[in-house]
Amino acid sequence: MPKGLARRYGQGHLHFITFSCYHRLPLLKSIRARTFLIQLLGELRARYQFSIVGYVVMPEHVHLLVGEPRVGTPSIVVQVLKQRVSRKLRRAATGAEPEQFWQARFYDFNVWSRDKKNEKLHYMHNNPVKRGLVAHPEDWIWSSYCFYARSGEVLISVDVVD
Repeated sequence: MPKGLARRYGQGHLHFITFSCYHRLPLLKSIRARTFLIQLLGELRARYQFSIVGYVVMPEHVHLLVGEPRVGTPSIVVQVLKQRVSRKLRRAATGAEPEQFWQARFYDFNVWSRDKKNEKLHYMHNNPVKRGLVAHPEDWIWSSYCFYARSGEVLISVDVVD
């Protein structure tokens, strides 16, 4: 692990995780790419037994709000997700083989309170609006927003956690 990086696992906290495409390239710009990532996240939830409290998949980065897995750690889940997405989408994303698909590391923030959970959900759900991709969060289907707003369908189910 890189010097000075401390991941805090085993405390029963939620984890607000962010990871980015290599050099912030929009390698997840296609509907197919974003949808595949979310479907794979659902498969990994079953395999590693963790809760998905929130998510948003942007063209060049991903935000997740997840519980700690019963099998493995959040680091392992992110590693497997990134590996499987890059193997499937590397060539399709650019038409050529990019040097890398993902930035090497990811950001992990322990979420220990209901207020902090709500803050992170608000942040991630408003990300597509802030970036000018849509006018309202419910218009971005690669997000858990519609689950909380009860205003539409979500691509994978969300786990309710207080």
